[in-house]
Amino acid sequence: TFRRYADPNNAIDGNLDTDFRHGSCSSTNRQCRPWWRVDLLEHYRIFVVSITAASRRGRRLRGAEIRIGDSLENNGNNNTLCAKIDSITDCETANFFCEPAGVHGRFINIFLPRCRAYLMLCEVEAFGMPEPH
Repeated sequence: TFRRYADPNNAIDGNLDTDFRHGSCSSTNRQCRPWWRVDLLEHYRIFVVSITAASRRGRRLRGAEIRIGDSLENNGNNNTLCAKIDSITDCETANFFCEPAGVHGRFINIFLPRCRAYLMLCEVEAFGMPEPH
């Protein structure tokens, strides 16, 4: 089923396959302001977030925001902005830097602030260091 292919956990399964039909990507339904979140279970200072875009779907990520923090207010989409995805191509793994000194938090959100949109992620990786709250 489609749901099996689109599971949110597919974005953190370690599989960089960009073909959605292989079941390694995550996707929302078409909706207004779609988002995806991972709970790191501990607090980290994140310096880089790496995102792998799906084949033939990279453009759908343009304008997405990477937000990191401790709040679940507005589903975590009000947390600190780490970076904005201005450009990513199909099948590309791109690094987004939380400048200038990283962003502290437990939750990483990828948030697309527009309507009639799909949020499709094939892999999300975060690089940082533990930082007690």
